[in-house]
Amino acid sequence: MAKDVEKKPDHVPEDDREAFTRYDLVVPEGHHEQMRLDKYITGFIQNATRNKVQEGIRNGWVRVNGVLEKASYRVQPEDQIVIIIPKAPPPQAVGEEIPLDIVYEDDTLIVVDKPAGMVVHPSFGNWTGTMVNALLHHTQTLSAANKDDVLRPGIVHRLDKDTSGLLVVAKNDLAHHHLSKQFAAKSVDRIYRAVIWGSPQKDEGSINQPLGRDPSDRKKMAVVKEGTGKPAITHYHVLQRFDHLALVDVTLETGRTHQIRVHFSWQGHPVLGDPVYGGDSVRFGPNTGSRKTMFQNIFSSLGRQCLHARLLGFEHPATREWMVFESPIPNDMQQTIDKITNYCS
Repeated sequence: MAKDVEKKPDHVPEDDREAFTRYDLVVPEGHHEQMRLDKYITGFIQNATRNKVQEGIRNGWVRVNGVLEKASYRVQPEDQIVIIIPKAPPPQAVGEEIPLDIVYEDDTLIVVDKPAGMVVHPSFGNWTGTMVNALLHHTQTLSAANKDDVLRPGIVHRLDKDTSGLLVVAKNDLAHHHLSKQFAAKSVDRIYRAVIWGSPQKDEGSINQPLGRDPSDRKKMAVVKEGTGKPAITHYHVLQRFDHLALVDVTLETGRTHQIRVHFSWQGHPVLGDPVYGGDSVRFGPNTGSRKTMFQNIFSSLGRQCLHARLLGFEHPATREWMVFESPIPNDMQQTIDKITNYCS
């Protein structure tokens, strides 16, 4: 079989590397079919068509042993085929009429309560239906009503798709800059409510472990060796202990991707319901009888990590007033807490 390794190109300008995808194919020694180059490549690149491959060869995106060849070239054993394909630019986000739970709004910023299941920023696989799409529609509607220039909502921080809770969004560049500086200086108050597996030994504690991409799964984050990731600090306070579970408030000192979920999972206390970091199975206690049935029902009805951004405090960029906003625990999470309270207390 050919070796198919996707990596960044090494002969395009450094600033352009994120705009290309590279494939390396090595024709195996035992290959004696004398197959056309275009047909050979089509069999190894997902979703590629013969016409598209031929177009790429004509555009000079394919080299065989460092040489540009025609589509009709017959591949030989041990040929090294390098394919560099420009990535299509992401579609520009457009406003969509999506309901927003706006907690506060003025000429400078918006505080919104994000539901679980909504992606904050458009990305591959989620170009529509995001918080940005909803905010664009909302601010453009406001601008049209006021006959002003189009407002540009600026996302200052994010929440995971299946984490609910409070977000602050800037309406102009100055507000975005001021709020971003507060997040960087760790002067913003952020408190989350979570249910975690197990029961921490102390009522209060901190997890200070650097985070980076999981080397075995690039879609996940992981605790990594010192010096290879970014510093991450999570503080927690146990509010209530159940049978093999705990209700906690979590305060972020830093705001890394998946920070709370990864830190608690690393500590052996994954967030209840988290399908990525081990919280969607019974981690402590018996997994039999009515207890097993109860947790199966919780995983099915909750369908996400039991994590909510319940408090957000920051200095207003324009007035310099300290503002604090709180969000009630959403119904799906409160129902889960009630079930655990009734069964596991």
